[in-house]
Amino acid sequence: MPPPTVRPNPHAIVTELVNWFGHNARDYPWRHTRDPYAILISEVMLQQTQIATVLDRGFYARWLARFPDFKTLAAAREEEVLKAWEGLGYYRRARNLQRLAQEVMAQHGGEFPRDPAVILALPGVGPYTAGAVSSFAFGLAEPIVDGNIARVLSRLYNDATPVDSTAGTKLLWERSKALVQATDDPRALNAALMELGQTHCTPTKPACDLCPVRAQCCATEPEALPVKQPRQQITAVTERVIFLRTQGGVLLELETGKRRTGLWKLPALHEAHVDSPPPVLLRMQYGITRYKVTLWVHEPHVQDGEWPDTHRVIPFAELESTPMPAPYRKALNDLLLRGDFRLSV
Repeated sequence: MPPPTVRPNPHAIVTELVNWFGHNARDYPWRHTRDPYAILISEVMLQQTQIATVLDRGFYARWLARFPDFKTLAAAREEEVLKAWEGLGYYRRARNLQRLAQEVMAQHGGEFPRDPAVILALPGVGPYTAGAVSSFAFGLAEPIVDGNIARVLSRLYNDATPVDSTAGTKLLWERSKALVQATDDPRALNAALMELGQTHCTPTKPACDLCPVRAQCCATEPEALPVKQPRQQITAVTERVIFLRTQGGVLLELETGKRRTGLWKLPALHEAHVDSPPPVLLRMQYGITRYKVTLWVHEPHVQDGEWPDTHRVIPFAELESTPMPAPYRKALNDLLLRGDFRLSV
């Protein structure tokens, strides 16, 4: 597709996009509400998680049924919050949501603030989330940039500046701001930009001939954009844990690290046994951020039965409701299937 003779015109882009979106918008539940709480939950869940996972596996509906507003979320036990989030990963998102709910209750009388600057200051809220809630809940002309929008804007302007660089990020936000300020319907415009990236301006084989803003697009090689900085090398990590099932339940260890604090896992194999570990019961792999983890589950090493305070035998009846990282849940399920007990993943 040859580039146009003029640079992209923000007014022309928003006119075509909003009109196209009005006839082609996908039907998502968060598009049927102006409730900032429901919109906030959807936006946080969709960070680093696909829409199909959030909707088809019922995470969004279950969360709103269990925690329908800031008040119920603020008052919940952290264990309940983490359990409701189980399977979505990146558990810091769930903790930040609860901290945010508690601040809304304590500092804002239970009402979500409408000022974008105040929203941005809430726990766990970054520029994207602040802009999304501001525009989708309150109709404010606040820009947003996610992966889809970054791709759309890079192609519209035929810009090879790495989108994850400081300069690239600055350009993306400036261009997104110019677009949202050129429309009287920021809610529709921001949703349309994301939708265009999901449906037409896709990473590979973009449907340029069907694109509603093709007349404004300067991209000569769409699939070459956006450009990103060199990816971090994947690091291989080995985890060794034990599986100890007793008459009363399964021995688990409470996580204390920053990433998974408050979650339960199979206990780590004692360092004294790493060089000559007990027999292997299960081996599996999983990925997280830039790590490829090989999880080895061993028979319990011989000890006198006295375990650290972070360890506890969780009764079989409580395993289902115990918050646990998804890889450990899967490993535990596989192991228990060999006996008389089974957990749902």
